[in-house]
Amino acid sequence: MQVTAVPRSTLVDLSHTVEHGLETYRGLPGPIICDFLSREASRAKYAPGTEFHIGRIDMVANTGTYVDSPFHRFADGRDLSELPLEQLADLDAVVVRTRGGGRAVDRDAFDGLDMKGRAVLVHTGWDRHWTTDAYFEGHPYLTEAAAAVLVERGAVFVGIDSFNIDDTDDLRRPVHTTLLGNNIPIGEHLCGLDGLPARGARFFAVPVKVKAFGTFPVRAFAKLR
Repeated sequence: MQVTAVPRSTLVDLSHTVEHGLETYRGLPGPIICDFLSREASRAKYAPGTEFHIGRIDMVANTGTYVDSPFHRFADGRDLSELPLEQLADLDAVVVRTRGGGRAVDRDAFDGLDMKGRAVLVHTGWDRHWTTDAYFEGHPYLTEAAAAVLVERGAVFVGIDSFNIDDTDDLRRPVHTTLLGNNIPIGEHLCGLDGLPARGARFFAVPVKVKAFGTFPVRAFAKLR
């Protein structure tokens, strides 16, 4: 009897690499990555031939690819430790393509989409500018009206592969305010969304479970079948 092989799932990495001195956001310091205990120093603590490395990192929360919880915007909002895994892991993903459509991604970009209970990932292609000066200027963003549609239609997570989900010239930050005010986590600085289908991927972006913290880097990825 011939046995038909079952295809394995494919994992697609959607995260930028965090490295020493990385500039994620202008005005915020890059991470300091160094040894707490070097391999060389550890040899004095263990048996001959045995060594370990213990690293140390000093960084602001908004580093690399990260997730914002409501506490990032609201003092009484859910912090990272209070985000339910149901909003961060194994989510049905809807990918919205906006490349070449201008900076402002308005509500019409989401017309006809079933977003209830899903992660909505906005693919702008801006990640191609990562680690260049161009990344910080003229980035794509969502409008306040688009954020309202995402809330109305029941999205449970919203991500974007751009510098900020808001227009950084608008100091009200209406998209953060609308989404986080409705307990919808936000993922920023995603990458590789061109590798996902419009429908059918499963999305994961789980930060460390930290109390009284609003933002933290994630290893975001998607599972394809």
